[in-house]
Amino acid sequence: MICAQGVAAPLVLSSLLLQLAGGSCPSGCLCASDILSCGSQGLEQLPAEMPASTATLDFSHNRLVRLEEGDFSGLPRLDTLRLAHNRLTRLSPGSFRNSSGLRHLDLSSNELHVVEQHYFQELLGLEELLLFNNRITRVESKALSGLSNLRRAYLSHNRLTDFPFFSIQEHSHPFLSTLDLSSNRMPKLPLEDIAALPASVQSGLFLHNNTLICECSMYSMFRHWEQRGYGSVKDYREEHTCLVYGERRASVRFFQHTRFFENCTLRVQSLLGEPAASLLAYEGDSVFLDCQTSLRGPQLTYLWVSPHQEYVAPPGNNVTLRMFPNGTLEIQAAKTEDSGVYLCMAVDRQQMRNETREVNVTVAVHRSEAEPFNTGFTTLLGCVVSLVLVLMYLYLTPCRCWCRKQPPAATPSPANECSAQSSILTPTPPATTEGPGRKASNNKHVVFLEPIKEVQNGRLRAALASDNPKLQHLRGDTDSITSVFSDTPIVP
Repeated sequence: MICAQGVAAPLVLSSLLLQLAGGSCPSGCLCASDILSCGSQGLEQLPAEMPASTATLDFSHNRLVRLEEGDFSGLPRLDTLRLAHNRLTRLSPGSFRNSSGLRHLDLSSNELHVVEQHYFQELLGLEELLLFNNRITRVESKALSGLSNLRRAYLSHNRLTDFPFFSIQEHSHPFLSTLDLSSNRMPKLPLEDIAALPASVQSGLFLHNNTLICECSMYSMFRHWEQRGYGSVKDYREEHTCLVYGERRASVRFFQHTRFFENCTLRVQSLLGEPAASLLAYEGDSVFLDCQTSLRGPQLTYLWVSPHQEYVAPPGNNVTLRMFPNGTLEIQAAKTEDSGVYLCMAVDRQQMRNETREVNVTVAVHRSEAEPFNTGFTTLLGCVVSLVLVLMYLYLTPCRCWCRKQPPAATPSPANECSAQSSILTPTPPATTEGPGRKASNNKHVVFLEPIKEVQNGRLRAALASDNPKLQHLRGDTDSITSVFSDTPIVP
């Protein structure tokens, strides 16, 4: 019978398998193996019955408004659930009951406002959570605390003003490597809570495109991440902005416009979890180096060794290095020659123990942010000076030949009139050729020559062949009457 049906045989077989598995394929949906796809069907509620064997369930691009208790309780094998692009505003308690095996949950592009603590408490195996592009303004403190297997969480493009970083520490979320909080509305960051995060979380913590207020502590944290090569900073340098004095219209890209943080003190400390092994500072900064050690007790003594092999103990050398009793070393008004490796030694004389730590300090010359403006200003100034020189040449030169009294000529000749060969740099009228054998004036300064129509040395000049008043090449024969670069006429 199945063979006679031909093409319909696979559908019949699939239907039989679904019945054996304990469910039927909802109308308008596509069922294949353990996949149930009901996307773009205009559904306002979930189907009453779904195949119990479903592992991947897709209800994206529908009109779902709410998830009710036990909606997925009949799907014990559910691994991936896609509910993106719906109208979900809230999840009822128990919505994911009997779905502890769910690993991938996509709730992006919905209308959720608050992530309540009961939303995901049954999802102990959840690894990936997508909540971006909602209207979330708050994540409750315990909303993610039970997700011990969580690896990636995406909450970008929401309206968050804060986030409970203290709820995702290393002991509670050992596998978390990506937390995307970009494009939200957070004005400040709880730096101590972020410092408690393991380095694997810090390197995958995306905070760009927030409304952060420019602060030295915030700036130091991101600078530290940049030095460590964290992808969350390296890949989005231009998107990291902050608001100067909290003004929205005064947003600056602080990785490029560093002049707003010239007076900030850069510290090497446990602010960011692990002690920094290297530090970048700029000339003029006051740089603090903390002597990180596991030794404890009031009996500890500290000693620093500078890159120039100078031993520094409290209170310091009172010139460039100052040392505090707790072991912190201050480089006052850092200079480029202060760069190098600084060695800290902590000594416990009672227990006969000591620890050392190295910090590599690089002091760079501060790059001025005004350089592009100075270059443009110099160009503009050059144009203005050139214009003034041209105006001086046009209007401040002495009287031209037509306003000076000409000496009487023995014989009226066109050569006594103003010629097109007049110099443009001298008030002295150009010399003319008055006749064969007559020398031109020695005061002639030629910048360019235009063709003239007159007889010279008894011959027509080569310029007569063209009426175009352009610069003519002076021939090196007997027709040349003067040198372009000489005041002395050349007469054959």
